[in-house]
Amino acid sequence: MTLLEVAQIYTDLVLVENQIPECEHNAKDELNVLRTKYHQMLMDKLSEEGIEFSDRFDAMNKAFELVKTHTPSKSFSGV
Repeated sequence: MTLLEVAQIYTDLVLVENQIPECEHNAKDELNVLRTKYHQMLMDKLSEEGIEFSDRFDAMNKAFELVKTHTPSKSFSGV
């Protein structure tokens, strides 16, 4: 799996986790396990690629930057 693929999955998991209601404990727990797994994969891939990060938060920010700059924008013209 490429760094971009891992970053895309990780950022999707972060965004989805924020949409799950607090009362859905099991869903949040299961998603947290996946997010943690992909966060570690992300940090491993960043290191493999020689991309430095200061901490896990910096790694998360780099994932969002990577996805933003390398993913075509999804715009809907409404036409």
